[in-house]
Amino acid sequence: MPGSGGEALGLIAGNGRFPFLLLDAARAQGLRVVVAAIKEETDAEIDERGAHDPEGVCVHWLSLGELSRLIEMFQREGVTRAVMAGQVKHKQIFSSIRPDWRLAKLLLNLRTRNTDMLLGAVAKVLEDEGITLLSSTAFLEPMLAQVGVMTERAPDATERGDMEYGLKVARGIAGFDLGQTVVIAASACVAVEAMEGTDATIARAGEIFRTLEQGVGMQGESTLERRLTVVKVAKPKQDMRFDVPVVGVPTIEVMRAAGATCLCVEAGRTLVFDRERMIAAANAAGIAMVGAAMESAQD
Repeated sequence: MPGSGGEALGLIAGNGRFPFLLLDAARAQGLRVVVAAIKEETDAEIDERGAHDPEGVCVHWLSLGELSRLIEMFQREGVTRAVMAGQVKHKQIFSSIRPDWRLAKLLLNLRTRNTDMLLGAVAKVLEDEGITLLSSTAFLEPMLAQVGVMTERAPDATERGDMEYGLKVARGIAGFDLGQTVVIAASACVAVEAMEGTDATIARAGEIFRTLEQGVGMQGESTLERRLTVVKVAKPKQDMRFDVPVVGVPTIEVMRAAGATCLCVEAGRTLVFDRERMIAAANAAGIAMVGAAMESAQD
């Protein structure tokens, strides 16, 4: 585990609650936290944390493309270790970014412009400048999903079959860095995640099923059951320094709206945010939540 004391930890903050959870965990260990808040992504609430804890939290706002400014700021603040926490939308990286000279040079040298390649290259540049990028789970290990059923209701036989199939499909697409989530029904793949993210993928699957229902109309029953199983995994060679799979209460909310009844995540490599509230929401919606062992995902 990371050390404590007066040491400064750099936090590169994306969107959502992840940066705030990591910030709280680091402060609980006595670390001073220097936040690099991304203008295009980070919640403005991060400023309040700095205002309430000025001795322990320092917030700097940067745009996505300002790699040189990020390095200079961390070096000025005495940061030698940093973490990335919170999503940066894939489409944001490849559309809204305005690279400075250092990032532009990095982009020109990339063999493949996927997210892993880009973030891995950024991590190497930081390392060369004396800033080690840590696993984003280093302070949050208790929040990792465990193997087994987490909810009152266990998956039924149909959902278990969809989970097994979904784990194989999800592992396949994750290996190509396309996405980490698939939505399955009756052993058929309804939706595959790409740049839009998990929640949008689940919502899209719900829309597909609603379209199917409208199309069936008076013609009889559809061959697909009106139940969706969501499967989310880590990549086969997941770099835990960035892009760690995350689920939380919003995942359950979008599943309920889409008509999904089962959620399967990879145990040990998926962060479950606000676990008690998430499980309570799943129970209220009749959704089964399961943590799958890594070997199950590789069968």
